[in-house]
Amino acid sequence: MIRALRTASTGMQAQQRQVETIANNIANVNTTGFKKNRLAFRSLLYQTYKAPGANVSKDQIDPTGLQVGTGAEVSSSTKSFQQGDLVPTGGAFDIAIKGEGFLAVNGPSGETLYTRDGALRKDAEGRLVTADGYRLASEITIPPDALAVVIGNDGSVTYATAQSPTGSSAGQITLTRFANPAGLDARGDNFYAETASSGTPTEATPGDTGTGTIKHGYLERSNVQVVDELIELIQAQRNYELNSRTIKVGDEMMQQVNQMIR
Repeated sequence: MIRALRTASTGMQAQQRQVETIANNIANVNTTGFKKNRLAFRSLLYQTYKAPGANVSKDQIDPTGLQVGTGAEVSSSTKSFQQGDLVPTGGAFDIAIKGEGFLAVNGPSGETLYTRDGALRKDAEGRLVTADGYRLASEITIPPDALAVVIGNDGSVTYATAQSPTGSSAGQITLTRFANPAGLDARGDNFYAETASSGTPTEATPGDTGTGTIKHGYLERSNVQVVDELIELIQAQRNYELNSRTIKVGDEMMQQVNQMIR
């Protein structure tokens, strides 16, 4: 009975992690460019009382054996980089990535970070920065006399002035791709960092070699579907209840054994 209690407790701990993950997904349903998390589970070690294929007599083997598991645990979490909906904002510097790719940003410690959040701003020097003030690695600078800014699907940034109404180039926004984006390290604040699992970053012009394109005046919504999360939350709650019920049944069986001894 002690084993049943411990086995059920591992199931409760795994479902607790599931609920925590779902809660984080729902909390970020309105976070620009957020990508939902999914947990993967695996069984713990099995205790083998009789190995499958073991000899039970001279000419006979056990077809299945006897093995008892010891529970479950969370094996990994995975980011789903499914495309989120693009919503028009009308923002002068808002951009959304349609397809694969990340914006490269100069982080606070000099490292390069990556994001899908295209809510850009101008700083005091006219450079395009994130909402937290981190500069784009592409180094786009808009002069103070710019009257209108246009960001093309290929990431080209042009602006018009009173002296040059036909438009002048302010630079080129590039996108960065990874062989395994699910292997990126989520740093919070909508940023990711390169890891050995993600592979090395590949910089490309939007629209080239499978890289996504830029949509000016749009932002990408979170790819969290609230209805799906609520369904998984109900399932996790029921699984948690079943594991807790198993602990209660094991406790009742132990009580019956104690009463027999008396």
